Amino acid sequence: MTPKPSSVAELQRLLSEASARKARVGRIDLTSLNRVVAHTPEDMTATVEAGITLAALQAELGKHRQRLPVDPPGGERLTIGEVIDTHASGPRRFGYGTVRDYLIGLTVVLADGTVIKSGGKVVKNVAGYDLAKLFIGGQGSLGVVLEATFKLRPLPESEQFVRAACDTLEKAEKLIDAVVGSELTPMVFDLHRLASSGPAPLTVVLGFAGTREEVEWQLGRAGELGLKEACSLDYEAEFRASGVASHRWSVLPSRLAGAVRELDGAPFVARAGNGIIYHGGARVGGRETVPSALMTRLKDAFDPGHILPEMQ
Repeated sequence: MTPKPSSVAELQRLLSEASARKARVGRIDLTSLNRVVAHTPEDMTATVEAGITLAALQAELGKHRQRLPVDPPGGERLTIGEVIDTHASGPRRFGYGTVRDYLIGLTVVLADGTVIKSGGKVVKNVAGYDLAKLFIGGQGSLGVVLEATFKLRPLPESEQFVRAACDTLEKAEKLIDAVVGSELTPMVFDLHRLASSGPAPLTVVLGFAGTREEVEWQLGRAGELGLKEACSLDYEAEFRASGVASHRWSVLPSRLAGAVRELDGAPFVARAGNGIIYHGGARVGGRETVPSALMTRLKDAFDPGHILPEMQ
């Protein structure tokens, strides 16, 4: 049965007792710890408990025309703790970055029940070591994220998406190069091929956000390059819901076209500006690994009994 602590003290007790017995702890359900601890709209910062869902946080921030600009797949059900543990991101990564870029403070419960804090609740905070970065993408292997403090961004006045279909990879590559060489500053810059794409197998997608005037200007420039058809980000959800086994492959953006060619027709969604490819079919490019010696040293330091999940 998955433990579901209802307080910090209960979570500490759960971990300290497991540590004393050297008993492995699996997934911990933190959804009862789901408060917005503090939101200071004038400073554009918020502190939340890790069990709140990203969707619930965005809804609360939206009341003040603010948001945490990360959009991982499944954000309506992912908790903030899960977003941090997996370093999850979505289509807006190109323009806005990842959760790492907005995290300014973190509270974590270690394997022995000790509570540690890193960073603070203001944007300018340089005291001490930046331990928070160790836990981003750590898959809960070093400790259990309890609270996080983020810097926020205002909701844009306008957000628009356009696309262009390309019947060959060469045409898609030329269009991507044209975007890179232009004055455009998209916050979404994707290339995808879905199982249902039909006769136009590749699609380049751009997204723009800002004031209405800024977005209109960028749409005009994108239209000059051939990106004129209005669209949405539904392709991301369609790909994730299609049932294809999705692998992750990172390449240099300049190698994106060559990597797509190796997929041999498999459906994919790629962050064209970042070189990150999510694809179906057989795995290509090898599995991304973590530096095992370093991870072992960190694991031994933070979780000497190895009661928390191992990094995969």
